[in-house]
Amino acid sequence: MKKILIVDDEKDIRILLSTILKEEGYNCILAGTVKEAEDIIENDFFDLVLLDISLDDKKKDGVYLLKQIKKFNKDIPVIMISGHATIQVAVESVKLGAFEFLEKPFNTDRLLNFTKRAFENLDLKKENKNLNKLFFDTYKIIGESEEIKKIKSVIKKISSTETRVLILGPAGSGKELVARTIHKSSLRKDFPFVVCNGALLAPASFDRELFGVENSDNTTTVGFFEKANNGTLLIDNVSEIPLETQTKILRVLTDQKFYRVNGNKEILTNIRFLSTSSKDLRKEIELGNFREDLFQRLSVVVIKLPDLKTRTSDIPLLIEYFMEKISKNLGKKIVSIDPNYIKLYKHTWSGNVRELRNLVERVIILSDGTKENIELLVNESMETKNSNESSGFLDFNSPLKTAREQFEREYLLHQLKKNASNISKTAENIGMERSALHRKLTSLGIVYK
Repeated sequence: MKKILIVDDEKDIRILLSTILKEEGYNCILAGTVKEAEDIIENDFFDLVLLDISLDDKKKDGVYLLKQIKKFNKDIPVIMISGHATIQVAVESVKLGAFEFLEKPFNTDRLLNFTKRAFENLDLKKENKNLNKLFFDTYKIIGESEEIKKIKSVIKKISSTETRVLILGPAGSGKELVARTIHKSSLRKDFPFVVCNGALLAPASFDRELFGVENSDNTTTVGFFEKANNGTLLIDNVSEIPLETQTKILRVLTDQKFYRVNGNKEILTNIRFLSTSSKDLRKEIELGNFREDLFQRLSVVVIKLPDLKTRTSDIPLLIEYFMEKISKNLGKKIVSIDPNYIKLYKHTWSGNVRELRNLVERVIILSDGTKENIELLVNESMETKNSNESSGFLDFNSPLKTAREQFEREYLLHQLKKNASNISKTAENIGMERSALHRKLTSLGIVYK
């Protein structure tokens, strides 16, 4: 049974609130003074607080108690009650984490609706924490290539800021993982991380999903903005949002408030915005599909994720990491994919890191543990996706000198790619002097960075 703390210095109000809520099956604790409320906050447990702003102690009002409650437990929803609260008090309370405002004289349906939504929000936070813990404990950004090192450095620099971040990259490159890592490293890490995927919503439903709805039966459907309050909202595939809705999002970014669909009451919000896109947003702006002013608001910091094929030196690290994590999650024995297998570095990886992760999971599930079987599974996974790649076979009709050069060229290109074009590391791995490798590359016409 959910337990509700009711704090109001008017006895009639306390009894009325308690009677209404008990009829709905809630357990209520009552406090008529600041001192009584402080004792309960310190020594008792509750799931929701109904808190009057004006109390018996002129030096310690409801806003003071709100701060004390949030120190005790940030997740407890608090509905503020007042008959004459100013806009400044309302704004301050929302910033401190108040869930809603209930005006006196209050409407019973409104009270019960707020209470229901508060508990839904509390349950969402609990579920979100469990999911985030599972996700964050399971996956992290893996790689030692220069591109990944730069991304990790940027995340570290913005961790304690409220900066809006636009994360760009091809499908499967890890954009949501970067967003979750930013949230985990931020001051909002104990609050919700909510994902709105623009590619999965029908154009007609964007406003309802983002802003919520005031329904005709006096109930409210909560949108993404309210679900993410005090936390982080990730707008995934932001390029897919209709222009009309883009304008409304821009207004929220500017004013930190919005109206629900069919509503006439301003809802204050305190959110950090992150967004992702696989499309070139500047090109979308030129085509008239995306607002430039919204782009400027969202892209204070831009993080660009590379294709996996451009950072193949990270493949062995990724394979090892996924093998360990997925094996543990599935309760399977760890098997071994040879990191020197040449096809891993010649593959296009059109699905990027997600494709590699899927390959590892497939091998773990289907492999009998033998090297031959593992190689067969890897080959089968890549066969249908390598039609545009060179076969790597030698032309046996060519002279020996030409065939040798062809082999050396393919071999050295593979080694350079595997070692991220690091000449010293490549020379060491193939047992060749650095200067001799330089000469060989020049003679074969191989350009390297």
